[in-house]
Amino acid sequence: MRIFAQTVILLCFTAIGYPQRFVGSSNFSSFERAKKHTLHYDKPAVNFFEGALLGNGGMGVVVTTRPDGIMLYFGHNNVWDIRIAENHRRQIGDFKYVFGKVSNIPDSLKVLTDDPWYEEYNQMAQDNYSKPYPRPFPCGSVLLGFDRRKAELLGHVLDIAEGVCEVYLLDSARNRIKLQVFTDMIKDKLWMRLVDMEGHPVPNIFNRIRVFPDPSTPPEFPKYAGTELLARGILSFRQILPSKEPAQYDSSRVNAKDKAFRLTVSSNIAFKKTGRIDWNGNKEEMKQLEAAFEPGRESLVAAVSLEEGMAGDVSRSAPEDRATAADFQQSKRTSREIWQQYWSKSGVQLSDPLLEEVWYRNLYFFNCAAKSDAVPPGLFANWSYDKIGTAWHGDYHMNYNTQQPYWATFSSNHLEKNLPYVDLVGRLMDVSRRWAKEYYGLPGAYFPHSAYPVEMTMNPYPVPDWGWEICETPWTVQGLWWHYLYSADTVFLRQRAATPIREAVQFLVAYIQRPEAGNGNRWKDGNYHIFPTAPPELYSLRPGFQYNHDCIADLTLTKFLFKAFIQMTKALNTEKEDAALLSAVEDILLHFPSYPRAASSKYGEVFVAVPGEHDQVVYNVPLPLMPVFPGEDDGLHVNPATMQLLKNTYYNQQNEGGNDLVFINLQAARLGLLDLERFSRQVKYSLMPNGTAANMVMQTLGRFSDQDNYDYMTRMGVWFENFALPAVINECLMQSYDGMIRLFPNWDRSKDASFYQLRARGAFLLSAKLAQGKVQQIVVTSEKGGKLRLLSPWPKMAKVVETKKGIDIANGQIVVDMKAGETITLQP
Repeated sequence: MRIFAQTVILLCFTAIGYPQRFVGSSNFSSFERAKKHTLHYDKPAVNFFEGALLGNGGMGVVVTTRPDGIMLYFGHNNVWDIRIAENHRRQIGDFKYVFGKVSNIPDSLKVLTDDPWYEEYNQMAQDNYSKPYPRPFPCGSVLLGFDRRKAELLGHVLDIAEGVCEVYLLDSARNRIKLQVFTDMIKDKLWMRLVDMEGHPVPNIFNRIRVFPDPSTPPEFPKYAGTELLARGILSFRQILPSKEPAQYDSSRVNAKDKAFRLTVSSNIAFKKTGRIDWNGNKEEMKQLEAAFEPGRESLVAAVSLEEGMAGDVSRSAPEDRATAADFQQSKRTSREIWQQYWSKSGVQLSDPLLEEVWYRNLYFFNCAAKSDAVPPGLFANWSYDKIGTAWHGDYHMNYNTQQPYWATFSSNHLEKNLPYVDLVGRLMDVSRRWAKEYYGLPGAYFPHSAYPVEMTMNPYPVPDWGWEICETPWTVQGLWWHYLYSADTVFLRQRAATPIREAVQFLVAYIQRPEAGNGNRWKDGNYHIFPTAPPELYSLRPGFQYNHDCIADLTLTKFLFKAFIQMTKALNTEKEDAALLSAVEDILLHFPSYPRAASSKYGEVFVAVPGEHDQVVYNVPLPLMPVFPGEDDGLHVNPATMQLLKNTYYNQQNEGGNDLVFINLQAARLGLLDLERFSRQVKYSLMPNGTAANMVMQTLGRFSDQDNYDYMTRMGVWFENFALPAVINECLMQSYDGMIRLFPNWDRSKDASFYQLRARGAFLLSAKLAQGKVQQIVVTSEKGGKLRLLSPWPKMAKVVETKKGIDIANGQIVVDMKAGETITLQP
């Protein structure tokens, strides 16, 4: 018996579903753990980015405070300025025309725009995108004011466990009181109640209330319709959102495609109009949608509801239901239960307090920002005011920005939060098919660089620079395949993922098989090539197509998708009907170009973004390591020579910031190279007062100059993409990208850590505890059944434990065939 080659592991089998408690702790609760990361603000939060963020996945609210009041800003993922410019169809032409013109431009020029024809074409092609619409449309604001002689504002706390903000005040008797504020998690309604510190009602201290339509409302829009039902404690306005551009819109006529929203404040205390003496000593009456509270000893209960949809469906008269304490309590109970259910999906307990805080807070923000029955969030989610949240149209950028936040949904065991992204891909299918057919003359679907949640009949950004990024098509559908890999749900694969994946493959095969991309005049190496293309956020289109072929992003994502397609046909048993496409895919993979490399004098051979590139490029998107992530071609499984190449690339790579807080650190974690202390410092550098992380500039020598403001992106909005930060932490705790589960692959073993129900590929849920440098216990639940493959965390000479069933460790792996719904516990 060769004992040195084996270890026996204790296996306790059950079939009772998910483990009911956290590994190694009888009283662990993710809900209670989240409460430890409550956000505290001990002064007035007057700035939009200081306010507490609330939301139900559709409606978003920012709670800001002032020395004399509380201001609430409302937004909604479904509410957009839906106008869209789709001009210049004929002048844009098609790919063949533009490719021919660009091919004839001398390669001696420094940039393509030095050519008069291209400069004119480039300006024309981006004219539609230069319009200020479409964009998220802020839904108005509500102010609660008080007399500073009778009350003082102290600050606020945000309990992320149950999504409740409490604003602390002193009343006229200097007693501490608080306004409780939360969003109903089912209805688009915000609730408020004034109580003492024990939760008992106290007399109202607010003396006025005011509702504001958003100041960015275009002057050509129909004026809002305001309603004041003072005796019932109701203020409301209704805003129409035209569907046509200004030149075509007639506000006197009803348009069936117009949309609208209504914001309504309802109070249990009646309102009245009063006057005041202004700065000039003149009497001033209260404005429209402004009122005073009727005096009295009654405690305040108020609600703000948001109704949105087609203009014909949004109420023309204000709802007359008054806010009640009973309705407040019922909504609070229901919403708390929804938050408890959300937190029960997974949890972490880390010895690093900042990393644990980042994990819980960002999953809180994600739940506030996205849900499957609302429009998928754009760049800045559902929080907006005036111009905040409208940069780059607040749209969908398909070269990482849109995909990134959903990276956290898989391993965090929140697959339901990936469904908004799945919905988005479905929404984009029509315009993507059209563009593939009408512009490229090819089958399948070509996904656009930028997109909006409005009716589109052409590519919103048809400019032959970022609009020619081929990687965006495989990148767009990648999240659908991941959803299948982590869920093992073949019904989802067949009904929601297969068609977009297949049509993306159809386009890529046809594009790569074009004569210009083969081994003709440009290449004589027997390989296919991806040409022309543009690296994400780098070079654009170059004279002579200098850096416009075989971008590493295109190569790794196309390879990922082609391999996924092969696996998909097996999973769905469609190999016969997909035989021709399968054959083409396999032929391309057999003749696929290598990832581009360059020589670094300091680090040796490294990956770079495109062939012919040098090693000192400052990147915006961390391109050279994309074969690690999101390409998943390389990782901890590779041979030593490849691992050295990847290490060289990581240490050589320069990134200017703005797009790398999650991206490059996740790549590093996949290689076991992430310095968690340095990562924590970058997170701190990026943190905003509201607890979210902004995009920050990291260095110059790329697109940024020495005199640029390194924080200029902080004022654009709340960056939805950085809610993926938990994905970085998850990858440090567990990885399963290649089907082999690795525990704590990027974690300092001297620091304790535990996780609960992180999701691995194959629909396995894992919980594990690391203490005193050793993995103490592992609990695994299989949702669908299948072969569990786990890299053993225990040495080969581990103690043999008397078990009900033993299993040998072979080649350092634990391999167990599991049944659907089965749970096993592993111990050394």
